[in-house]
Amino acid sequence: MNNGINTELEEFEDTQKGKFLTFTLGEEHYGIDIMYVTEIVGIQPITVVPELPQFIKGIINLRGKIIPVMDARIKFHKEPKEYNDRTCIIVIDVLDLSIGVIVDAVSEVLNIKEENIVPPPNLNTSGRKYIKSVGKSEEHVTLILDCEKLLNENEIDEIKGSNE
Repeated sequence: MNNGINTELEEFEDTQKGKFLTFTLGEEHYGIDIMYVTEIVGIQPITVVPELPQFIKGIINLRGKIIPVMDARIKFHKEPKEYNDRTCIIVIDVLDLSIGVIVDAVSEVLNIKEENIVPPPNLNTSGRKYIKSVGKSEEHVTLILDCEKLLNENEIDEIKGSNE
């Protein structure tokens, strides 16, 4: 017997499947599975919290909710860049934590078909595995992030500890 709730959930998940919020860091294009994204806000004042990892810029107050923000450029070992009017904070919910990801610019919500998503090349044998897959489109290659691997357990504990 189907009460309709499971069907609605499956239909919602189907409409979200293959959809990625894309953003840029310099010349590279990245994508985040849309199911993790809660909102996108412009850059705003960030309160610095001492003794957090360098890529965590601090916290913001978003309508009364305190959200830690990380600079994706620093996290991905890119050259830091001045924030400007295109700089955005993508708020994602991952592993019971809301976190803001500072990016150069948000591009669009891209629908990438399953056959155009391939595993990343095995070039980086050390380090983090936060590139989950590579999306191919006519315009460019999109590196799809694994949101659940953006932060390791120690980093999550540090952020949660500073947020209490």
